[in-house]
Amino acid sequence: MSGPDPAALDAVVDAPSRRRRAPLFATFAAALFSLGGNAIALVAIPIIALQQTGSPLAAGVVGVFATVPLVIGGAFGGVLVDRFGYRASSIVADLASAVTVLALPILHATVGLEFGVMLALVFLGGLLDPPGDTAKTALTPDLAALAGMPIARAAGIQSAVQRTATMLGAATAGALIAFLGPMPALLVDAAGFVISAALVLLFVPRRLRAGAGAAGESGEASSATEEDGTGSRGFVAGLRFVVRSPLLRAIVLLVTLTNAIDAAGMMVLKPLYATEVLGDPALLGFMVGCFAGGALLGSTVFAAVGHRWSGRALFAACFMLAGTVPYAAMALGAPAPVLLPVLAVSGFAAGAINPMIATAMYGLIPDGMRARVFGVTTAGVTATMPLGAFLGGLAAEQLGVVGTMAGCAALYLVLASSPLYLRAFGGLRAANARAAAGDA
Repeated sequence: MSGPDPAALDAVVDAPSRRRRAPLFATFAAALFSLGGNAIALVAIPIIALQQTGSPLAAGVVGVFATVPLVIGGAFGGVLVDRFGYRASSIVADLASAVTVLALPILHATVGLEFGVMLALVFLGGLLDPPGDTAKTALTPDLAALAGMPIARAAGIQSAVQRTATMLGAATAGALIAFLGPMPALLVDAAGFVISAALVLLFVPRRLRAGAGAAGESGEASSATEEDGTGSRGFVAGLRFVVRSPLLRAIVLLVTLTNAIDAAGMMVLKPLYATEVLGDPALLGFMVGCFAGGALLGSTVFAAVGHRWSGRALFAACFMLAGTVPYAAMALGAPAPVLLPVLAVSGFAAGAINPMIATAMYGLIPDGMRARVFGVTTAGVTATMPLGAFLGGLAAEQLGVVGTMAGCAALYLVLASSPLYLRAFGGLRAANARAAAGDA
C-alpha cells in the first residue's frame, strides 16, 4: 500500500516526535470515548425496551431500529466522509450522536418517552455512528505514518482501543444500571461523544486530510481513477472494488452472516439470558465487559506478536472460539461464575480478528478509496443485523432463549470454520504482508 501524500504532511512532518504522535493517539482516545458511549447504549437500550414492554419481540424490534441505520450509514457515510474529510466528518458525527442520545433521558424525565419516539431516536443515532467510526478508521494509516508506527501495530492498537471501549462502556453501563437505572447511563454515553469530538478538533491537524474526496487532491483522484475505470466516486466505486477482490468478498460475507447471529445475541438473547436465566439485568454489562476485556488482551497480544501468524488457520480458530463457545455455554445454562470466564476466553480469541481484517484491508485498499471501501464493508457486514435481531426475538418467543442459543452455536460453528476450506481466504497472509511492506 502506498504511503500518504507527502504534501499533505508538510505542515507537521518537521515537528518534534511527540507532536507527530499526538494526532494518532488523540484519534485512538476519541475512538475510546465514542465507542465506549456506544457500548453503554448497547447495554442500556435493550434493558429499557424490556422494562417498558416485557416482550422479547419488542427488544428485537429495537434491535432492528438500531441496526438498519448502520447499513444505510455504512453505505453512504463513506461517500460523505471522502467528500468532506475525515477530521470534519468525525467531529460532526460525534456531536450529532451526542444530541440524539441525550434526547432519550431528557424526554423520559420531562414529557415521557414513548416507544415509537425511542425507536426513532435509536434509528437516528445508529445512522450517525458509521460515518464517525469510518472517519477515525480511515485516518489511521496516515497518522500512523506521521508517527512512524508500523500499520500492523497501529491496527492492533486500534482494535485494542475498540475492545477497551466496549469493556469499559459495558462495565460502566452495568454499574450505572445496577445503582441508578438505564436512563442515567445514557447521560454518560452522550458525554463520551462530546469528548471524542473535542479530541479530534484539538489534536488532529486540519491540513491532514488524506482521502478527503472533496478536496480534489491529486493523490485521491488518481487512486480512484485507477481502481474505477471511469474515475467515478461514491458507493458504487467502493462496491466495485470489494466485488473485484476475492478476499474482501469472503471477509464481508463471513462477517455479515456471523454479525446476524451476534445482533440477535446482543440485542435480544443476552439481555434475556441475564434477565431470565441469571436473574439480574445488570449482569448483561458484566457479560459484555468480560468478553471485551478478554478481547482487549487478545488485541494487545496480537499487536505485539500475533501478526506473524495471521493466516487462515488462526483466523478460523479465533472465529470458532469467539463465537461458537459462548453460545454453547449459554445453551447449556451456564451460571454467571462459569459464563463470565468463558466469555473472557472467547473474547481473547475475538481480539485478534479485527486487527487481522483491518491490516489486510489496509494492504488491499489504495489511499484515495479508504473511506468508500470501509463504508461499503460496513454496510455489507451490518446488512443482516436487523434481520438477525428480529429473528432472534421471534425465535426466543417461540423456542425459548436456551434453545435459540443452541441454534446460534451450531450456525456459528459452520460459518466460522469456512476460512479453512474456502480458497479466497488463502490471500489473507499475503494481504497482511503487503500492508507491512507499505510501511517500509
